[in-house]
Amino acid sequence: MPGRRVPGSILRCVAAAAAAVLAVALGGCTPAPKPPDQQTPPSWIFADLLDFSQTMREEGAPAVLVQAKNNGVEWTQAEGVRTLEGRQPVQLDDPVHMGGLTTSMIAVSVLKLAEEGRLTLDGTLDEYLPEFSRILKEPEPITVRRLLNEESGIPDYGDELWTSGPLRQVFNTPLSLRDRLALAARLPWEYKLAQPFEPSGSNFVALAMLIERLRGHPFAEVLRSDIIAPLGLTGTFMTAGGPPKEDLLHGYITVEDKRFDVAYPRVYIDAPGGMVSTVRDANTYYAALLRGKLLKQSTLAQMKEAVYSDFKLGMTRWNDTCTNDFYYGNIGDVQGYGMVSMTSADGKRQISMAMTFPPSPFVAFLHPLVPEMADLAQQLLNDWC
Repeated sequence: MPGRRVPGSILRCVAAAAAAVLAVALGGCTPAPKPPDQQTPPSWIFADLLDFSQTMREEGAPAVLVQAKNNGVEWTQAEGVRTLEGRQPVQLDDPVHMGGLTTSMIAVSVLKLAEEGRLTLDGTLDEYLPEFSRILKEPEPITVRRLLNEESGIPDYGDELWTSGPLRQVFNTPLSLRDRLALAARLPWEYKLAQPFEPSGSNFVALAMLIERLRGHPFAEVLRSDIIAPLGLTGTFMTAGGPPKEDLLHGYITVEDKRFDVAYPRVYIDAPGGMVSTVRDANTYYAALLRGKLLKQSTLAQMKEAVYSDFKLGMTRWNDTCTNDFYYGNIGDVQGYGMVSMTSADGKRQISMAMTFPPSPFVAFLHPLVPEMADLAQQLLNDWC
């Protein structure tokens, strides 16, 4: 975005210099000041994020939501409107599409199956789901682990989906999980001797099908029983048929220069990218995951062991300069919406941020605002040690 923000690092330097000058001037004439109240973080920590939010609102973003937490201290922001038509003010607990954040939930349900001995991560998918090979005709057997790590090389069904017809029609056409893999099968899948991390929505479509096969229930129901219900995530649910909930934030894109509401499209019904949640629920989920409330410690340790990329078993990591460790979480990006959630390794410092983007033409790949949101979230946590 335009360079209108003063980085927090500059503000820290100014504050430190001012403090040094004041200390010299006062010398021994006054008693040492009391240490600052640790329950009240200095305002400069949030300056960049607030400026970003203001800039986005000025550029047409309907809403920005943030919840940041540090050892029980909470900072929140809820700016904007639920819809551009009704103009109702947003609330912090209004739900938004979470996109890629769903991947770690799917991963948790797959890892629970592994803990129960129902599958092995190094077993091939066609051992458990024979139709996978019949649909995709993969160049070599693909393990569950490679799907979870997004190292399978499987083509992204979205590349075929979004060019399969007029956009409005595509958004309003529901697809089964099998239909999505069939779209991926139309694209070339090339064998690579050393397959790197390569994001593809098809990985988690296949894993959702695996969950359904081994559990005997729709994967959305499994996520509810494995995660949503036990943690009390009351604002988290899967896109379904019918009108959207009244408090759902509406995202927009432009199609043929006309604004198009993408709040509850039929293409997201029962899809891995169709989960809806709140910033509060996202924080609750990742805190529980990282504190060992959903998986065994040995399994959680595997999720944290990223070596060749910062993505492992459905979870992304970022550098934590406060502890010389990592933050864990994910980014989410679906048309009209962006979401970022990251939490320290001990689950005590975290931030979840969601935005409905300024209406703009369809973006086939990662929206450029999502990495900026992630950078701001990481900076805030690193400043708020």
